[in-house]
Amino acid sequence: MILVVQPGTTAADAERDLLRRCGAGERAAQTRLFRQEVRRVHGLLYRVLGPSSALDDMIQETFIRVFRSLPQFRGDSQLSTWIGGIALNVAFGHLRSNPPPAVRLELVPDPHANVADPDQQLAAREGLHRVYQILDRMDPKLRIAFTLHAIDGRPLREVADLMSATLVATKTRVWRARRELERRAKRDPLLLSYIDEALRGNSGNSVRPAASEGPADGEDSE
Repeated sequence: MILVVQPGTTAADAERDLLRRCGAGERAAQTRLFRQEVRRVHGLLYRVLGPSSALDDMIQETFIRVFRSLPQFRGDSQLSTWIGGIALNVAFGHLRSNPPPAVRLELVPDPHANVADPDQQLAAREGLHRVYQILDRMDPKLRIAFTLHAIDGRPLREVADLMSATLVATKTRVWRARRELERRAKRDPLLLSYIDEALRGNSGNSVRPAASEGPADGEDSE
């Protein structure tokens, strides 16, 4: 987040002043915070949900909750992490109550925009399209953890902080999601190829819970 720092003040002071003004209902300050954070929130929700006609509504709902909850923000985490956590709560509620529609291939996030070979781009997009089709049928907690780590490339610790979960629970969720994808990929060579080439770098053996860490079937410790 970029803040204009006046002489004699720090970035932290400028942020606190902006949040104070937002909490007091100052529209100019709220607009400023919205513009500074909206791209980050959009990217977060888009990676978790894929293409969704409800994306704009969920961004709006995220910032409504942000402004409503500002008095409870104590600065224990970075502001962007706190806002990201609110966005994920909005996404989680949406996934629980609204089964996602079929994902259109042309709207799938491009996983390899810097790949020059059009055939490789198409194969990667089709592979990610099939990943989202499987994610649509997963538990929302598994889906969110997996997309943030394996697709968006965020470190497991950051994902755990965003989801207000333990590192062990986050590793377990990513591993369970990956295990389901690999099970489905046994019958889908294109999906298996995409997982091997694009996802293993972020969701390799490091996410596999140790025998003493993994919760029992049906459990998901926070």
